[in-house]
Amino acid sequence: MLVTGASTGLGLALARRLLQTEHRLVLTSRKESLARFAEAGIEDSERVRIRALDVTVLEQRQSVVEEAERDYGGVDVLINNAGQMYRAVLEHLSDIEQFVQLDVNYLAPMDLVRLVLPHMRAQRFGKILNVSSVGGMMAMPTMAAYSASKWALEGATEALYYEVKPWNIQVSLVQPGFVRSDSFRNVRFTDQSSRSRNDVHEAYHAHYEEMGPFIARLMRLARATPEHVAQRIVEVMYQRRPPLRAPATLDAYLFSGLRRFLPRRSYHWLLYRALPRVSRWGREE
Repeated sequence: MLVTGASTGLGLALARRLLQTEHRLVLTSRKESLARFAEAGIEDSERVRIRALDVTVLEQRQSVVEEAERDYGGVDVLINNAGQMYRAVLEHLSDIEQFVQLDVNYLAPMDLVRLVLPHMRAQRFGKILNVSSVGGMMAMPTMAAYSASKWALEGATEALYYEVKPWNIQVSLVQPGFVRSDSFRNVRFTDQSSRSRNDVHEAYHAHYEEMGPFIARLMRLARATPEHVAQRIVEVMYQRRPPLRAPATLDAYLFSGLRRFLPRRSYHWLLYRALPRVSRWGREE
């Protein structure tokens, strides 16, 4: 089993949960984050490999899959968990920043899928779990590139679900919503979004001033924890017939229901009205 982004947050909770199973594990993170495994009491062993993997680097993706094939016979279960988020309105995103966001959250996971599929097809079995987000079913202001990357992940994964079903390869999207953690502190700002956030005279200042605390508040109030989501991932992994989309938190079920049953105009009106102090957005200071 190969797990990306396994050294912190949801990934670390998932690694701990998987250690309780019988699977041989390849747990990966960026090189600078490897020390977190030892701090969590997770070390290399006969059935656990801890490897550096920057998912955006082709050679590293190839190397970790080749090692799993050489030593373990291949990757039977792939969990694409690594991800990141830019906090920026669309106007504050450069082409490079949009590509970086897509690279981490969409392009790299899809390439890992391509790398493990020949083995899965040969044995006519495999499981692929891509960790998505409510951001993959709904968009929020200041999160345009993030939602775009997760929507791309969802679309490609849905196509993959049909493509590999003849080989008994099961494909699922796990969709967490707001999770009680400090992960909101790890979002990246572009040069323009950082400047706008700190300057009250910038056009989008209110967007950043309101959305940041709003999201932080929702995450602190969330009942779901990384451990809850990790448990949901493992449950989906062990299901005989796992669903294509598996909401992992209560709000993920709620947003899925709203999008499915509300008329589109009402849905967008409701979400816009729910934005924090939206009436002051766009006002000249």
